[in-house]
Amino acid sequence: MSPPDPHDPAIAAVPHASTDHSTDTTDDLTDDSADDLMADAPWGGAEASPALAASRARAAAEELRPGELEQSVIAAFDTGGPLSRHGPGYAPREPQQRMALAVAQAIAGRDTLVVEAGTGVGKTFAYLVPALLSGGRTLISTATKSLQDQLFMRDLPRLLDTFALPLRAALLKGRGSYLCLHRLQQARHSAELPDRRAVAQLARIERWAMTTHTGDFAEIDGMDERSPVIPIVSSTRDNCLGTDCPSYRDCHVVKARREAMEADLVVVNHHLFFADLVLRDSGVAELLPSVEVAIFDEAHQLPEAGLNFLGRLLGSAQLFDFGRDMLAQGLAHARGLQEWQAIAGGVERAARALRLACAGGRDLRGVLKLRWNECSGRADFEEALRQVTQAIELSVDALASVMEVGPDLVRLHERAVELYKTAQLFARPADPGAVRWVDVGTHQVRLMESPLDIREAMQEALASTPKAWVFTSATLGEDEALTWFTEPAGLGQARTLRVGSPFDYASHARLYVPRHFPKPSEPDHGESVGCLGARLAARLGGRTFILTTTLRQLQTVADVLRQRFEEGGHRIEVLVQGTMPKRQLLQQFVDQPASVLVGSASFWEGIDVPGDALQCVLIDKLPFPPPNDPLVEARVARLESEGRNPFMEYFVAEAAIALKQGAGRLIRTETDRGLLVVCDPRLAGSHYGKRLRGALPPMTQVPDETTAQAWLAELKASHDA
Repeated sequence: MSPPDPHDPAIAAVPHASTDHSTDTTDDLTDDSADDLMADAPWGGAEASPALAASRARAAAEELRPGELEQSVIAAFDTGGPLSRHGPGYAPREPQQRMALAVAQAIAGRDTLVVEAGTGVGKTFAYLVPALLSGGRTLISTATKSLQDQLFMRDLPRLLDTFALPLRAALLKGRGSYLCLHRLQQARHSAELPDRRAVAQLARIERWAMTTHTGDFAEIDGMDERSPVIPIVSSTRDNCLGTDCPSYRDCHVVKARREAMEADLVVVNHHLFFADLVLRDSGVAELLPSVEVAIFDEAHQLPEAGLNFLGRLLGSAQLFDFGRDMLAQGLAHARGLQEWQAIAGGVERAARALRLACAGGRDLRGVLKLRWNECSGRADFEEALRQVTQAIELSVDALASVMEVGPDLVRLHERAVELYKTAQLFARPADPGAVRWVDVGTHQVRLMESPLDIREAMQEALASTPKAWVFTSATLGEDEALTWFTEPAGLGQARTLRVGSPFDYASHARLYVPRHFPKPSEPDHGESVGCLGARLAARLGGRTFILTTTLRQLQTVADVLRQRFEEGGHRIEVLVQGTMPKRQLLQQFVDQPASVLVGSASFWEGIDVPGDALQCVLIDKLPFPPPNDPLVEARVARLESEGRNPFMEYFVAEAAIALKQGAGRLIRTETDRGLLVVCDPRLAGSHYGKRLRGALPPMTQVPDETTAQAWLAELKASHDA
């Protein structure tokens, strides 16, 4: 494969979860895994109430006259309409009205629509209002659980009240978001908790369990999603007992699924949606055919969410979890019937051998992504994979001999069979059209196989029961066809619309690209980023984000910042991603204005700090995808085989989207003002720099640091006034 660009040897890593391995891994950018779905829930038998069924039948019989929904939507957003009467601060916005009208047309015509709506458009109401006024059954999928909660608890109740609509809404999350009463009971007696803090958290969950109606862990204020207690008291697809569970009648997951089946509008998330496309065993499988409108918010995260479930995985963490559960359940229900210690120990030893074989003697700090051929074919790797297969096979046989003892062992046997099939899969060559790689770190290894994109899965979904499909986000592409999103998502025939932000970027924002700056490939680039960031943050008195493309750069920049602030006598605190949970870090940044937050990966998007709490965003370098990433290499190879230009069509396109996301952290409201700095001279001088600048909001560019400093001084004076 040819290099992506011979003139750009310093292509940096794009900031996403698979290439930037932060210790802060649960920042609401991912929801629950495929294990979070329920295999045995009897959705086929869940029926809506007779009154609700009759209401839906009448709605289906009374077809909307052409233009009726569009007229209702126009009236809703107009001056003097329901929205303005119920919201004192409401004012009609032309971009929002255009988007809402396009959504209404898609719903009325059962069409597919892709909308890029810039920051400040108000896209949530622009799709919710037409969906609610249409009266059709609606599924809304979001990227994160926090956005799910916002829609369900804030936006939907407000709109249902505004339009006096007697519609029922339901919130549906993955299994890992809900308390499992059976596993809570087991945890009281047999859980091995790592420390006193975990013991206290379990006690807190037990008290909450006596009062909660939903079982949603989001109800517990301050509960860290990374808590080691949550996996102990929640279920997975592997360990759920289904109808055999003694707590089945009171199961929170079953209740949530049943409520979703009876609702007019259901809020899910991308991970749950794709997990269901693959496994066909959750409430979404029964719900989707009856839905008339399917809306995907934050749709730019849909492709990555889909790949997480369309691929296959065999990891040491899976094997350790399986071995631990087999030992616990074997001793609890079938003690003396098998050598559980030896069998579980064999699984754990095989998992460790697999990690060591993949590491190949490397001194790993973080996670390394290896091409499949870097491991496959090596004697130690093949032997380790054989040991894994053999250890799982022994587990299958042992569990098969005791399955009649109880449902827990039946589940474990099914789980062992699936692990055995997966191990056999990785012992064979990969299927055409798929790519394999190995993620190996200091403590675990994962064998991965994935398709190159989600187009086949999405085309299959779109070909099902006719309905309106709407996909929207603030960042979906850089051309009118929104090709970055529509092509890999299989939506080439969809109608597309780009609705620009109503914000006055030219007056309120400045862009500074230092032309005489070390290139990202030069050894002093990281230190130079830290020095420039320190000077700008000192002028502003903090209130600065520095976004890096790699964790290595993150630490370098943070160290330089601390040194320069100390030397200059500036009392500005440096907050670094990974030192505390993401929400806590952001809250500390807002509460303490004299601070700089240095973040990577998840801090490039989904962060909302409005007002003057954040007035400078500095990006270390252009966020190109890493050219040696196996998935990237496979996509490049496919483009080359089609006679296309991988650098311009893939690398630059990906960088444009990521850059746009990072820049979007700066201006969040109509009155926000700030400075965006991109410490990469390629943005100013390269042949593709104009294209990347065109992807950014229309900020006024400043020629030098002196002018940038003057702008920050103006912002500080206004803030201090």
